[in-house]
Amino acid sequence: MSDKETRKYALIIATMSSFLTPFMGSSINIALPAIQKNFSIDAVLLSWVATAYLLTSSVTLIPLGRLADIYGRKRIFATGTAIFTVTSLLAALADSAVTLIVVRGIQGVGAAMIFATGIAILTSVYPPEKRGHVLGINVAVVYTGLSAGPFLGGLLTQYLGWRSIFLVNVPVGVAIIFMILTRLKGEWADASGEPFDIPGFLLYSMSLGLFMYGLSNLHSYWAAGFILAGMTGAAALVRRMKRVPHPLVDLNLFQHNRVFVFSNLAALIHYSATFAMAFLLSLYLQYIKGLSPQSAGLILVCQPVVMAVLSPLAGWISDRADSRCIASSGMTVTFVCLVFFAFLDENSSVICILILLSITGLGFALFSSPNTNAIMGSVAKKFYGLASGAAGTMRLLGMMASMAVVTVVLSVIIGRIEITPSLFPQFLVSLRVAFMVFAVFCFCGIFASLARGKVYTGKERGSQRQ
Repeated sequence: MSDKETRKYALIIATMSSFLTPFMGSSINIALPAIQKNFSIDAVLLSWVATAYLLTSSVTLIPLGRLADIYGRKRIFATGTAIFTVTSLLAALADSAVTLIVVRGIQGVGAAMIFATGIAILTSVYPPEKRGHVLGINVAVVYTGLSAGPFLGGLLTQYLGWRSIFLVNVPVGVAIIFMILTRLKGEWADASGEPFDIPGFLLYSMSLGLFMYGLSNLHSYWAAGFILAGMTGAAALVRRMKRVPHPLVDLNLFQHNRVFVFSNLAALIHYSATFAMAFLLSLYLQYIKGLSPQSAGLILVCQPVVMAVLSPLAGWISDRADSRCIASSGMTVTFVCLVFFAFLDENSSVICILILLSITGLGFALFSSPNTNAIMGSVAKKFYGLASGAAGTMRLLGMMASMAVVTVVLSVIIGRIEITPSLFPQFLVSLRVAFMVFAVFCFCGIFASLARGKVYTGKERGSQRQ
């Protein structure tokens, strides 16, 4: 099979999986009330249906990326797709909440295998001068999956039941596996022969798991203990990585690779500043503006739609211009929009919100594709899987940090009680405070993005390779 054919099928396979996993993540949230009613469980246990998936994905992304660099990215990708497909079927057949939660945890590991290798495979098969455009397509499909999830998930849940959300993944997963085995020729294992640091993996997973669990419960008095335990474990992990010849993560990536470090930091800050935006605006549109959930969803979908349309273009531009400037301009656009969102009140027009969301989508597009291109272009081939896993981990950490900020703000200003019309003034205060915090995050992120230094364009990396 020619390189052109390999690239074509790699893009098709990566695109399908890039839609499947975020679609699953966003659509399940719509089905949670139906799951609660089916199994008659409390809210805490119900939350673990979503949390188990997110937690296992987060703590295994980087280790699985490293494993893919050693044993083969296609092998790990195929294994992850198989796990994701089988667990989708098992989740649809679950007869208890505990079974569903356990299966969801395993499904998170399968999703991490896909996250950690999809971008790495695209980076492996496409030359540097074409990567930005391809990665832009990948980012666009991810956000298409995220935006389609609530709408399609709602339809499936309403007409076919919540189990159908899991069942629709099965034929798609089988089709992806078939194409991997029959159409995607070759293997990419640029760190083949190096040992996998199992003690480092255990220490990393435990530390990050404790940290993220504490972060997700920041409103509780005991959360600080989990965060401190996680940071202590991280310090022990760093000491270990300095001693062993083949650590889980090569510290040189963080000590001597300025582009890699600050590109990942910028991604972490960007997701921390923006992920909870849809949650806050959904509440605002329904509580303050009196819109139905369907109407609110249609308004909110304009931001990911704009991003999905413009991300491939932004990625294409990053092949020809310095990613630092493009990504930083995107972060600046997002910062300006967050400042405007911080001044929302009961009289703000829906048209104004639509305009701001559309401009925010432009900011997302300008940041995400070029930033991902910068991360993948800053490392040697044998670190592609690890770099892809690091980028995914920054995304998940940022998502949890963003929701933690909202949880703390709402707990302090409103309290842990249901939001009723009498509390709408306090809710507006909470919304403004949260958006101001996010704007500060994003402002700092602009400097983190600029601090990465010059990023060679795809054409420049291609010429260097020749």
